[in-house]
Amino acid sequence: MKSPRVTAKKESVEIKPIEMRKFVVHLVGENLLMHRFAQKAWQELLLPASKGKAAEGAPLKHDPLSEFRDSLYRCRDVQAPTLFHLPNGIVSKAMAAAALDMGGAFKTQIQRLTMVLTPTLHLYGVPELRMDMVRNSDMARTPDVRTRPIFKRWALPNVVIQYKVAPLNDSQMLNLLAGAGQIVGFGDGRQQKGGGPEGGPFGCFRIVSDHNDPELKEIMATGGRAAQQAAWTDPEMFDENTAELMDWFNVEIDRRHKPRRGDGAAVQVGA
Repeated sequence: MKSPRVTAKKESVEIKPIEMRKFVVHLVGENLLMHRFAQKAWQELLLPASKGKAAEGAPLKHDPLSEFRDSLYRCRDVQAPTLFHLPNGIVSKAMAAAALDMGGAFKTQIQRLTMVLTPTLHLYGVPELRMDMVRNSDMARTPDVRTRPIFKRWALPNVVIQYKVAPLNDSQMLNLLAGAGQIVGFGDGRQQKGGGPEGGPFGCFRIVSDHNDPELKEIMATGGRAAQQAAWTDPEMFDENTAELMDWFNVEIDRRHKPRRGDGAAVQVGA
């Protein structure tokens, strides 16, 4: 006896279009401690220096002015409104990190469903040169001096963020970004890392929805390209300790007749 023939039912699958929405915010913050991966380190990875140089001809261990400049993300376009910028991925990463502690969303979900559309985040504010005593990551935790730029007050205007509607909405996105400004932050020593040996936390920020916000307008008026150019060429020292160290360094360099990478061509910022 033949078994009954079973006919498989074909089920249609409906794939709905993804609905995306975007909004614009302005960020204002304090104490941004920037630390870009230095060009010298890139060069050493690309073409390592040969070993066995005489000690007299070896380069300086530290060159504070060059390290200050190397740590800044610089806009190469001379028509840009600022000399410095931040990588646009920094906002998305901060929001994803905030999702871990705020509930309602997962870090990987936020990374998939949100993106920053602004190609260049123009950073307003004037950097100062700051030196800190730090510990290296070697076994002995060797002490060292690190030179970085710090923006006491800074602003990122016109940040365009896009996200997927359902499960997200405007209110959730704004809460997530505000939380990122409070518990994550940007840069070295940020709140996400618990501050740091430099005395953080650093890089916290708040959302400004109105372009006429007084603090935003002031930072943009006083911390644009011209002021940043002056700081690049001849930066102010962050505190008395940094100023004293820099004075001592300059005297010793002249006494020992050591050349510095910060001399000459390093002040050309249009290239």
